[in-house]
Amino acid sequence: MALIFIRTAIIFITLLAVMRLMGKSQIGEMQPFEFVITLLIAELACIPMADSSIPLMYGVISILAIFVLHQIVWLIDLWFRPMKAVICGKPSLVITKEGIDSYQLKKNNLDVSDLIESMRSAGYFNLDDVYYGLYEANGSFSALPKEQLTPTLPIILVDCGKEIKENLKLCGLDGQRLRDFVKEQGAKIKEVLVLTVDGNGRAYFQKKGQPYKILHCEVSGGW
Repeated sequence: MALIFIRTAIIFITLLAVMRLMGKSQIGEMQPFEFVITLLIAELACIPMADSSIPLMYGVISILAIFVLHQIVWLIDLWFRPMKAVICGKPSLVITKEGIDSYQLKKNNLDVSDLIESMRSAGYFNLDDVYYGLYEANGSFSALPKEQLTPTLPIILVDCGKEIKENLKLCGLDGQRLRDFVKEQGAKIKEVLVLTVDGNGRAYFQKKGQPYKILHCEVSGGW
């Protein structure tokens, strides 16, 4: 029992030292390669702590090797700027003054619902509350907000060409009324990138490949 305690203490001290040497990004928002390294270190640390038959030095050397690799990648990132996009990725501009960029969303394996969730986490509840919105290389969402935000809570009626039926009921609409509304805009449901509406009937409508529009849609529900 005492041996396991001592082995664990040594691994803990080694990990603490290595994580401090790696910098503050290791305990904040990490780049993809830093996240991978952190997972590897956690796995390598568990093996010698759980199995006393494995020489403790194996675990320590493995953790130090990961630290050396981290420093090498960091230096490559620092000295060769073009490699930064390869190693860490680059920001993706998903919202412009014309609306949502569906290509950038697909490129990052995201849909409109994911984007709206990220916006709500950042404090923006309407898609037109920002001039520009982007996902940073570390996955965090950043935005340039407009001077005045719209104080309403919209719900999604159409997401990438698909009706959200449970949300239609919330605002007192049915499928036919939705299709009629979309048809008035010269589109079909499958051609709509996103359609949201708030309790006042304010609708954000964007057809795929086109700028967004702010419209009015009659609603009778409440949320």
